[in-house]
Amino acid sequence: MNHIRNFTIIAHIDHGKSTLADRMLEVTHTVEKRKMKEQVLDSMELERERGITIKMQPVSMHYKGTLLNLIDTPGHIDFSYEVSRALKAVEGSVLLVDATQGVQAQTISVLEMARQFGHTIIPVVNKVDSQYARVEEVKEEVAKLLECSPDDILETSGKTGLGVPELLDAVIERIPAPKESSTKTFRSLVFDFEYSNHQGMIVYIRVLSGSVSKKDSLLFKIANKKFVANDVGIFTPEAQSVPILNDGEIGYVVTGIKEAGIASVGDTVVSEKDAGPAMDGYEKPSPVVWASIYPESQDDFDELKRALLKLELTDSSLTYEEESSGILGRGFRCGFLGMLHLEIATERLRREFGLSIVVTVPTITYEVLTKKGDVKIVYSPLSFPDDGEIAEVYEPWVSVHILLPSPRLQDVMPILYEHEGSVVETETFGDNRVALTVEMPLRELMRRFFEKIKTTSSGYASVSYTMLPNKKAEVTRLDILVAEEPVPAFSRIVAKHAVQIEAEQAVERLHKILPRQQFVAKIQGKAMGRIIASETLKAMRKDVTGHLYGGDITRKRKLWEKQKKGKKRLAEGGKVNIPAEVFMKMIQ
Repeated sequence: MNHIRNFTIIAHIDHGKSTLADRMLEVTHTVEKRKMKEQVLDSMELERERGITIKMQPVSMHYKGTLLNLIDTPGHIDFSYEVSRALKAVEGSVLLVDATQGVQAQTISVLEMARQFGHTIIPVVNKVDSQYARVEEVKEEVAKLLECSPDDILETSGKTGLGVPELLDAVIERIPAPKESSTKTFRSLVFDFEYSNHQGMIVYIRVLSGSVSKKDSLLFKIANKKFVANDVGIFTPEAQSVPILNDGEIGYVVTGIKEAGIASVGDTVVSEKDAGPAMDGYEKPSPVVWASIYPESQDDFDELKRALLKLELTDSSLTYEEESSGILGRGFRCGFLGMLHLEIATERLRREFGLSIVVTVPTITYEVLTKKGDVKIVYSPLSFPDDGEIAEVYEPWVSVHILLPSPRLQDVMPILYEHEGSVVETETFGDNRVALTVEMPLRELMRRFFEKIKTTSSGYASVSYTMLPNKKAEVTRLDILVAEEPVPAFSRIVAKHAVQIEAEQAVERLHKILPRQQFVAKIQGKAMGRIIASETLKAMRKDVTGHLYGGDITRKRKLWEKQKKGKKRLAEGGKVNIPAEVFMKMIQ
């Protein structure tokens, strides 16, 4: 296996990873020039548009007698588990840093993961041809981060191809070949998969021992599902069938399975006769953010259900269950790995399936200990118990890593205070920059935290986060009442210290957009057993005396009194009609 090198590229968004990969494909003649296009490995339209990698894409290249297997991975923290499985499938990483921007927070978080797997790291400063490049300064930053000499850091340009042959030489020289296994029994790690309507589930694997060929009888260890390999192959970057995949190689296996929930990242695919356990490190991804998705038209409910089923076939971390709303109709309560995962999934529903959908305000999972001693896992405000029933509440926390210019620090600190963040570590980093480690509740990330940090720092700050164990929470359920009736769709879970402001804002907003009724109606915010915000929606007033002319004033007074009594009866038993567009404005 001395002729094999398996590696990945670690880079922050927009640091040129996809462009550099394009040049590698050109230099190794893996893709013909006439077939080249920008971001070859980013096959999804959304990836090209957003400039981020969403779907992993392996590719096999031949260079100077060596097989180079590159796995292009997403770098966002939402997909950290998938990234960890891809990192486990290779022996080395290319650390790519933009010469105009320097080291970013997201780069550091993925780098730490690569180090935990014992990767050989090749540092590279990219975009050295840019007129804004700070090559020597950035090399000093990288050298400090890796504790290496600036002379060990390569310089490249994904745009022009400068330094790419030297980088490929470094991959061959510095990254070790896969270790040969002592057993010949086939075992492999699943680091990704896709679904084909014709071929069923196609799993992307790294062969850890033995070899696999077409027609071999195989087994998913975690799912305990047997199947026969309908085909095996490599990526060039298109799928290319090969007779055999050997120890140390990366490729795919066509399973023919057309059931959801069988294939999962981190599972071990082995020979049917293998009696050993699954590989260590497997986790079932757990949703941390929840949101309800409804079709704008109930006629599209079945279409939305089919779309979610198809999405689940390619995204095992997506969970959903059917639910019903008295106003919005039938829909689905969906679980996601984070805010980016939610954004990508909903955007795919709109683009790939042509659906018009309504997405509610996202929430997180709470662990509630009741006074009766029961433990409830709550992911919907409607299921959150009343304050009188609660003994303790626990919520997810995150460790947020922020890298920003030192002069912007004083502007960012008020935002951290507003979002309940506490700074646990501060470090001077590189040229006039500071690195902050902040601990805060996950729910606060969903209150436009990233957007505020980016805006306040004029786009110079970078943010990443990692999950922490649950901590005790001081939160409560805020209900919005209209005509003294709670409206379930408007309920939310908020921090107790902010409940007054949240209630006033919600009541004021609803007061502005809710059409006036035939009677006076109160709009109220209720939390912790009492009304804490209130607005009065005035009744529509019809001129019931407009048809009268002349005569005694008592005739008009009788009509006004009759109108007053009618409005009183309506107020006692009438219900407010809330149009669908009002719900959409309040919950989106």
